[in-house]
Amino acid sequence: MTMLRRLLALLLIAILPAPAQAEPSDIAASARGVVRVVIISREMEEELYPVSHGTGFSVGNDRFVTNAHVVAEAVEDGALAIGIVPSEGGDAVYARLVSVSERNDLALLEATVPMKLPALTIAGSPAATGAVTAIGYPMNVDRAQGLEAQDVFRAVPPVTSTGFLSGRRPSVEFDTLLHTAPIARGNSGGPLVDDCGRLVGVNSFGAESEATEAEFFFAVSTRELLPFLRANNVTPRVNSSPCRSIAELNAEESARADRANAAAAARNAADEAALARRTEDLRRTISYQVIDARSNGTALSLVALMLALGAGVGAVFGHMRENNRLRAIASGVALLAVGGAAVAWLLRPEFADIEGRVADELRADSELVASGAIPPPAIAGESGTINLTCTLDPDRSRVVTAPEEEVDLAWAEGGCVNSRTQYGNANGRWTRVFVPAEEAAVSVNSYDPLSRDYIVERYLLDRDTMEQARTARAGYQAGQCGGGQDGASTLGNAQAAVIATLPENPNERLIYRCRRAASGN
Repeated sequence: MTMLRRLLALLLIAILPAPAQAEPSDIAASARGVVRVVIISREMEEELYPVSHGTGFSVGNDRFVTNAHVVAEAVEDGALAIGIVPSEGGDAVYARLVSVSERNDLALLEATVPMKLPALTIAGSPAATGAVTAIGYPMNVDRAQGLEAQDVFRAVPPVTSTGFLSGRRPSVEFDTLLHTAPIARGNSGGPLVDDCGRLVGVNSFGAESEATEAEFFFAVSTRELLPFLRANNVTPRVNSSPCRSIAELNAEESARADRANAAAAARNAADEAALARRTEDLRRTISYQVIDARSNGTALSLVALMLALGAGVGAVFGHMRENNRLRAIASGVALLAVGGAAVAWLLRPEFADIEGRVADELRADSELVASGAIPPPAIAGESGTINLTCTLDPDRSRVVTAPEEEVDLAWAEGGCVNSRTQYGNANGRWTRVFVPAEEAAVSVNSYDPLSRDYIVERYLLDRDTMEQARTARAGYQAGQCGGGQDGASTLGNAQAAVIATLPENPNERLIYRCRRAASGN
């Protein structure tokens, strides 16, 4: 029977689909907004002693969410304090209690000293099933690593564990999610996130089970969290977009580029075919015109020669009759007719002129386009400033935060944006790299005047990588608008130093499709 069970297990592994893979950079970015929440005894002034701890996460403006039961001791005993310890760098700080909701096991804290940790984005439409990651500070890991009591005040990265959502399973008093991502004491109040690092629940408690039973855990759902935050004047960062990988988007963009290239090749082939037809039609028409003109010239020359012959006969007749007047007139007509015949013959178009006349006609077609009589397509390098309205294209974007759906962009030739921000030009790509002084994120914004795509790529970075990016940014001065092509190229090359510090792929890629603004030029 044991062998049979093993074979059945192997068969299930073979036929079941492989679990989705979370983006490590997204989970790491979310983890930087996770903190350890410590309940502190202040009975001894010389030394602070941790009574217990749990986990919390940033929701912005130095406010943090945790479980109500994590801070319950501090609520009941005024001699206890609450501390918040960041996951990397920085010192532990005290926190004050803003609100506690025992009904749904939620609490809101506020740091007494600015921490400026990145706020977690909340999934606006979390899936009922799928892969999830729990982030927090389980006590059993601290014990296994031999951490002492005072070590909880030191910044250490949180622990991540993966599992699957097992559906929405409301508890008696509040809405919860059931999942299999392992959590332990100390994980309480920590985030449960999807593969894009967006919060889907707040870990709260586990189900009692024997060693041989499957383990399940519960998280407070966002249906409970969002009203709690709004009731306490916290504007949550919510994102309802589907979770998609950069690799998937890159593949789609590559296929999109292939389709665009194929369409361009088809248009070029059609244009070449149209030009060939136009050339052949012109050659045929002009050939007929040349043949007609030569025939007419030949006929006119023959008529003139016949007239000259008749006049010559008249001149001879006048000479024989000694009629000088008739001879003079006839001789003059004969000379004129001979000259006319020669001119008519010489003015006949040559067959060699056909190709030249075809080229002239084709050149005239081009001049009509250039003069505006035939409007050309919109192309890069349009002169002046173009006022654009750019709308987020969700089908081409990877959205993990809560970006603006629409942005206004005034693009001027030479790479000046909104009359104040100069973009750099490197390898034909217009970009501007933004390295903020406080936020742990770098943005690389780019604009393509040909396709009118405006792209924002955001990299959510750890402390060390962010410092490297800031050091590289300090190595150059961004030029002002009006520096010309040389200034744009200088900036584009300088920005490469910052880009070299960034990971291969961004956490977020926002692609906006731009069109002329209704009130713009």
